[in-house]
Amino acid sequence: MLKRWARELQAQLLTLWFGQSHPDTPWLAKLAAAVVVGYVFSPIDLIPDVVPVIGYLDDLILVPLGIWLVLRLIPAPVLEAARQKADQWVARNARRPKNDLAATLVVLLWLALAYWAWTAWFESKKP
Repeated sequence: MLKRWARELQAQLLTLWFGQSHPDTPWLAKLAAAVVVGYVFSPIDLIPDVVPVIGYLDDLILVPLGIWLVLRLIPAPVLEAARQKADQWVARNARRPKNDLAATLVVLLWLALAYWAWTAWFESKKP
């Protein structure tokens, strides 16, 4: 059951990936898809996985919720074309698609959040 769920998640993420690159996808759906896919492949989680139980809840709740939301934002014809591309990709087992811009944005976002947390911590320590 878990393997089937993981394969379905991979198929949905690939569908989002191919859907966000389609020219007829609205900008809001493209942005939301980039955020969801970026979050899934980001090595940094909202709640670290080392935190017992709660660490995995963000992956089990936020990711499917994000996928569901983005799938609702993508027009049906675009979604069907993206699903076909995703199925073809899985069938031929090609290498994972990559987007350097999305990866850069995710890293910059996490660096900005880390900088903000660092400066806020030091400001709170000042007398």
